[in-house]
Amino acid sequence: MTEVPFARQGTGFALALGALGVVFGDIGTSPLYALQTVFSIDHNSVKPTPADVFGVISMVIWSIAIVVSVKYVVLIMRADNDGEGGILALVALLREKLPFRRRMAVVMVLGMIGAALFYGDSVITPAISVMSAIEGLVVVNPSLEQVVLPIAVVVLTVLFVIQRWGTDAIGKAFGPVMTLWFIVLAILGIPHVVRNPQILAALSPTYALGFVVEHPFTAFIAMGAIVLTITGAEALYADMGHFGARPIRTAWYALVFPALALNYFGQGAMILDNPATIKNPFFNLAPSWATLPLVVLATLATVIASQAVISGAYSVSRQAVRLGLFPRLSVKHTSREEGGQIYLPVVNWILFFGVLLLIAVFRSSSRLATAYGLAVTGTLMLTSMLFLLLAQTVWRWAVWKLVAYGVIIGGLEVTFFAANLTKIVSGGWLPLTIAAVIVTLMTTWRTGADILTQRRRELEGPLDEFVQMIRETGVPRVPGLAVFLHSNRTTTPLALSSHVSFNSVLHEHVVIIQIVNENVPHIRHVDRVSVDSLDHADDGIVHITVHVGFNDSQDIPKGLALAIGTSPELEVNAEDAYYFLSVLTLSARGATRTRDWRLRLFVWMAHNAANRTEVFHLPPERTIVMGAHLDL
Repeated sequence: MTEVPFARQGTGFALALGALGVVFGDIGTSPLYALQTVFSIDHNSVKPTPADVFGVISMVIWSIAIVVSVKYVVLIMRADNDGEGGILALVALLREKLPFRRRMAVVMVLGMIGAALFYGDSVITPAISVMSAIEGLVVVNPSLEQVVLPIAVVVLTVLFVIQRWGTDAIGKAFGPVMTLWFIVLAILGIPHVVRNPQILAALSPTYALGFVVEHPFTAFIAMGAIVLTITGAEALYADMGHFGARPIRTAWYALVFPALALNYFGQGAMILDNPATIKNPFFNLAPSWATLPLVVLATLATVIASQAVISGAYSVSRQAVRLGLFPRLSVKHTSREEGGQIYLPVVNWILFFGVLLLIAVFRSSSRLATAYGLAVTGTLMLTSMLFLLLAQTVWRWAVWKLVAYGVIIGGLEVTFFAANLTKIVSGGWLPLTIAAVIVTLMTTWRTGADILTQRRRELEGPLDEFVQMIRETGVPRVPGLAVFLHSNRTTTPLALSSHVSFNSVLHEHVVIIQIVNENVPHIRHVDRVSVDSLDHADDGIVHITVHVGFNDSQDIPKGLALAIGTSPELEVNAEDAYYFLSVLTLSARGATRTRDWRLRLFVWMAHNAANRTEVFHLPPERTIVMGAHLDL
């Protein structure tokens, strides 16, 4: 039985408030730029006429309702891996259930691509969100256009610097701000809806369908920008492990969805009254005296929008490491209660420099919007594919449910994706390039790690033969406890064989510890360790398996302490233990041809993996590194 995540403890109000501060920032700031992009794309294909406005607003409302409210909040969030969400959580669920190896390979590939597209989203969202908010200054004074870029750089720098304090602290600080933001969204829209209440007729899906039938090309072009209203749906799912499903659902239905709907209705009503407001419909909702305060609030909200995808990127990265798609990454736990609240320094700073590069190249939110859609729609489609496979093979859904999902939700997402394919040249290449790089890194690491594991097993040799050699040669034993970290229970740790070979002695008590990553977020302490003498009890050699979930810290000394005293062979003092790390130094000297670049890339990734002393929480003063060299 697994531990209950902190996200499911405490008051619902407090958790919903924290979720507002982290989860909904991305989708909550879409009103800043979504409709502006709809009416400005492709040489004004979509015009501020009543037919187009009613059609667009109806498509917006029903897109949010179908993709976010139905797909993610009702359906996808049921597919949690013990509370953890995100596309790789779906992969982890399917990994245990699918019987066919070939089908599992397909699932892994889909998961890799989906995760890679999410990284593209994680780079683009902070750039476009913050830029769109600060561009409100131009509405106040057009001469301020020159300061938009420098202010954006400062704001984003502060955002990425504060990540080290964790999503719990950030959520508590941002929750009230985001609550105010959604209230303001509703307040901005209500007066325009009251003055032009006929816009509420767009609640009927007939306007969306009529728009598609009467103006199919215009509607298709509009779909490429309407997808911006649902950006953040995948971050909502990826961040589920930080707060839990129920607080997220409560916040969505009680505040977020109603506020978004009122604001989009308000923008539509205003455009009907004054078509000139399409240049910046969001900021034109407010009276002139309120524009500058609204810019400040919008900037804070877009910072929070960025937080949603940054937190999601941390979760996805750690899941990728545990699934064997990335090398070890340094993970900092930022909450004593909730294992899901983490900070990954390497991921944080890669995202930061990527965001700075984007705003330097694109220089405006309208140009960035052309790059945004493909990352979002690609992730939406891949998540649906994996979900349908889960619903079919694990949940045993009826065929009519699968068909209904595929036709309604899948059909809408395919249309979104197709509409965004038209923007590849103007910016859509960006998320595709990012995804291609990430997928290359993942496949390179996964393939290289498999090859390395096989070569390493050959180099290590069987543990039974090593123990027999110790008996026959009479290796002297010295007092003390030596702990060797190793990935399996059958071969000899390289550090163990190197230690005996170099020092010609062996400690009286030898413990081989193996970390096993389970397919759940948490493992209770009482279930975390198991001890096995491996038939070598007379030789003082014991094997300990430490089971951890993907939200648990890989703390070797703590695992050893849990095992002490559980068997006669472990009547020792854990404080006196010396830890031996097996390190296999790799080189790609044989990789001289151009086609061997992936081998060199794997070696580079291995050399830059996180320090295992830090990853496993080993005391540096009692840790010895030993191993061997291997040419690949």
